[in-house]
Amino acid sequence: MYTVTLQDYPQLPEELRLQAERRYARTLEKALGGIEGLAAAYKAWSWAEESADDISEEERSLALRWQRAAVKAAQEGFSALGETDSAYFEVRLER
Repeated sequence: MYTVTLQDYPQLPEELRLQAERRYARTLEKALGGIEGLAAAYKAWSWAEESADDISEEERSLALRWQRAAVKAAQEGFSALGETDSAYFEVRLER
């Protein structure tokens, strides 16, 4: 499992925040093949961020899939909201 939270958008009503988080999560899952695919891609991206030179080609490919999916998910998540410069979606995998 994982959680998605919209950060740094304090003036947003809770219901709109929850809807945006659901849109973001739904788009990520669809792009990455479900929760397991999402977790694998997120882990690869996180590892690549920490040690870019020490990753396999498969991990690099997964990390790139995560980046593309996260951009698309952010577009979907923010689609019904006003413009913001500092807000972002945070994903946390449960251990």
